[in-house]
Amino acid sequence: MKNMKLLVIDDEPGLTIFLKDGLEEFGYSVDIASDGKSGLELALSGDYNLIILDWMTPVISGIEVCRRLRNAGKMDRIIFLTAKKTLDDLVFGFEVGANDYIKKPFEFEELLVRINAQLKQQLTSNRSLSVGKLKINTLSHEVFFDSKEITLTPKEFALLEYLFRNMDSVCTRNRILQKVWEIPSESDTSVVDVFITFIRRKLEKAGGRRIIQTIYGVGYIVRERDLL
Repeated sequence: MKNMKLLVIDDEPGLTIFLKDGLEEFGYSVDIASDGKSGLELALSGDYNLIILDWMTPVISGIEVCRRLRNAGKMDRIIFLTAKKTLDDLVFGFEVGANDYIKKPFEFEELLVRINAQLKQQLTSNRSLSVGKLKINTLSHEVFFDSKEITLTPKEFALLEYLFRNMDSVCTRNRILQKVWEIPSESDTSVVDVFITFIRRKLEKAGGRRIIQTIYGVGYIVRERDLL
């Protein structure tokens, strides 16, 4: 995508140069930072469409960089590119604010597909969605249920938005994995169940106890009648 500005934060010089050269060939403008502190400063002061972030960066960890950016209200798309591989790592990365998560070693073509998918979502999202008591602002990532604000991580927000946009239709775990996580449907779907639990707890605190229904053995559904 033309005129898109990316930031790569990683302490491996060979990798950052490889990514910068490769992404610039596809029309992206790319800045690089070799540690978390300088990367955070660039991210806070610059206007980036997407950040590629290593988990284990020097000075300030990538996790802390992500957390501080979200706490500062920065909604840049963030993709973790990391050697951390467990399900707990994956869940934790999304919890602190990542939009996507790619494990090293990786294929450049896969990274490019994930980047394009994130930026496409950013460009095509409608500003606001509203049915009954649930209101979603896709630009500010604000969610309200019955006028009560619900704070969601970017991945929680993306999952709720997907269910909302497919209201009254059953969303299978495999389909959610493909559309929200942008990863193959044959991957482990347990991460979907984990994040559904996170969202339900937050909705329940605001009074939205029956918003996300489980269709056992299949997936999940949001019904319009439960929002009215």
